[in-house]
Amino acid sequence: MSTPTVLIHRDQELLAKAAAARLVTRIVDAQAARGSASVVLTGGGVGTAVLAALNATPARDAIDWRKLDIWWGDERFLPTGDPERNETGAREALLDHVDLDPARVHPMPATNGPDGADPEAAAARYAEELRRAARPEDHGPVPSFDVLMLGVGPDAHVASLFPGMPALYDERPVVGVRGAPKPPPTRISLTMPSLRAARDVWVLAAGASKSKAVRLGLSPEAGPVQVPVAGARGRRSTLFLLDRAAAAELPPGIERIASP
Repeated sequence: MSTPTVLIHRDQELLAKAAAARLVTRIVDAQAARGSASVVLTGGGVGTAVLAALNATPARDAIDWRKLDIWWGDERFLPTGDPERNETGAREALLDHVDLDPARVHPMPATNGPDGADPEAAAARYAEELRRAARPEDHGPVPSFDVLMLGVGPDAHVASLFPGMPALYDERPVVGVRGAPKPPPTRISLTMPSLRAARDVWVLAAGASKSKAVRLGLSPEAGPVQVPVAGARGRRSTLFLLDRAAAAELPPGIERIASP
């Protein structure tokens, strides 16, 4: 796994704008190299703010949106269009405003989908969709995503992988999560092996409530079962994109780059 690099921005607004600019560059580079690109989106305040910042910048037109695959790292298992679904926020912030190929947008199933209210069946359906998209050179059951973005909770959870829960031991690509400590209790999530399949993993965090989770996630002593963010690493690179408040408790010896 890659060693994390920490980039610190003054506040959440600048963090979102900087991450959006970085995302444009990463997608354009991938499309230039291979003809297409793939990203995994996250919800939450910072994740949605990054998408809104991307929608607001003229640089978004550098992306060939028809040649971009959109995936999600996790989802609240609710009906399509529910305001709590990550998909709903992403569509409002960005996806409904750009010329995407609908066949390349891959939302996680909803409770009004073909599997009804069965999160395990819905997770298996999403795993099969990922398997079909994976290429031989990916060497696994999911694509080698170009960028996978993750928020982090104050308890150090990423996606819907909460500390100590059975999903952290699961080797399947996607799992149904029941009894999540944060509502809603039923969710669908990529597992840790799927997160680690990404070329680049970006952990986004803003605010003082995230500083302890960030510190634990960067500690070399932390394990991914009790500190899930500590296991979120990309094959090629891992970036912790933080504002100053989230970076307030960084452990010593961590490589960090501060923006003006």
